[in-house]
Amino acid sequence: MLKQFLNLKLTQKLSPQQIQLMKLIQLPTQAFEQRLLEEMNENPALEAGKEEEEYVNDEFETEDYDDYDEAESERVDAEEINIDDYLSNDDTPDYKTQTNNYSDDDEDHDAPFAAPISFHQDLINQLNTFILNEDDREIAEFLVGSIDDMGYIRRSISDIVDDLAFTQAVYTDEKTVERLMHVIHELEPSGVGARDLQECLLLQLKHKTPTEYIELATDIIENQFDAFTKKHYDKLLQKYNVSNDQLKKAIHEIEKLNPKPGGSFTGNNKVTENIVPDFAIRIVEGKLELSLNGRNAPSLHVSRDYQEMLQTYKVSKDKSTQQKEAVQFIKQKLDSAKWFIDAIRQRQETLYVTMNAIMHYQEDFFLEGDETKLKPMILKDIADIVGLDISTISRVANSKYVETPYGTKLIKEFFSEAMKNDQGEDVSTLEIKKILQNVIEEEDKHKPLPDDQLAEILKEKGYPIARRTIAKYREQLDIPVARMRKKM
Repeated sequence: MLKQFLNLKLTQKLSPQQIQLMKLIQLPTQAFEQRLLEEMNENPALEAGKEEEEYVNDEFETEDYDDYDEAESERVDAEEINIDDYLSNDDTPDYKTQTNNYSDDDEDHDAPFAAPISFHQDLINQLNTFILNEDDREIAEFLVGSIDDMGYIRRSISDIVDDLAFTQAVYTDEKTVERLMHVIHELEPSGVGARDLQECLLLQLKHKTPTEYIELATDIIENQFDAFTKKHYDKLLQKYNVSNDQLKKAIHEIEKLNPKPGGSFTGNNKVTENIVPDFAIRIVEGKLELSLNGRNAPSLHVSRDYQEMLQTYKVSKDKSTQQKEAVQFIKQKLDSAKWFIDAIRQRQETLYVTMNAIMHYQEDFFLEGDETKLKPMILKDIADIVGLDISTISRVANSKYVETPYGTKLIKEFFSEAMKNDQGEDVSTLEIKKILQNVIEEEDKHKPLPDDQLAEILKEKGYPIARRTIAKYREQLDIPVARMRKKM
């Protein structure tokens, strides 16, 4: 049976330009500079730098480009283009910021970059110093390729033998792979190629100069690893019949080892981002002062050459088909350049007003640097203040950094939910986490506090929180359970 019904649905469709603007807003400073270079390479009508003269009347910024459709513009007949809209008696206007909201003393020097070598390539280079036949080298290189970024081979020997046969057409046996695994274990950093944490620690201990405490530490990891990980120190004292001081020194040797040997490699495959603060907050005569990194406010202008091409077309009496096609191309590039310049201005204003609202909302923190002074603040709070969408505030907060007198911070770190204290007042979950962290730092490490006792202490401080909430916050702070915090 066929049924017919009417369904009314209200939808909002963003224009391509609005989508591009949202993407620009989301970009941090360095990525924005890269995007700017890409746009200038793609659009010859967009040029950087300031012209020699100042321009008061900017005819290029009087038109609304939100609804500009590039595909549509290409269909406009050359005869319908009003050339005067693209010409000015002055030179081409340059793009200048309209408010002093950027730093005048930003360092524009490019940081030198060293061409990094990857973690795995470094291991291959080391492997080349070993004398191996062709078959062994192929297997050894396959083993290096099986090492993860933390430095482990988390696969069984039998699986590796099968993979060599199916993917490399190399037929071998477990004994051969095991022999070559020992070659991998000779590579640096020490511990690389281990199958698990126990083997990783043992490999590092065996590379150390033997001492009384190294030998005891090695025996503990090799034969009493479970007792060590569970910190059953009384059991270890009884097992080895050593003094408390001797065991303490042996455990100290273990604690100096690196459980993630691959993670410490400076040339790892992971890219280490060089953070460039997008904002700076300074305290001047007891008041907060906000500035936007000047690299977010580039000087741009529309190409004078392109204007002159339009002028030539305007005065030309005989307008050929080629000239008309050229005018259509020029219009498209000029419209795109003008929109991009305006989009940068909108991006700059959006970043500034958003961070300014956050700065004043969290004024107590920025003046004193005390994290317990951070107020509960959600995206909607700032969106309501500046009159922007929550999604826009999120784009600013999730990808931007601010330089403060207390260090460089990711802006989203200032946002948190609210909880009630024993006075019925809203307090930030960040404040509670900071107090929890302080309590754990000050605890007796010989008798660390379990979660239920931590909950009682915070309740006494005015924060009635359940034990399971304590556990959640502790995990978010990357703090282990009480048993794992125990020290000798």
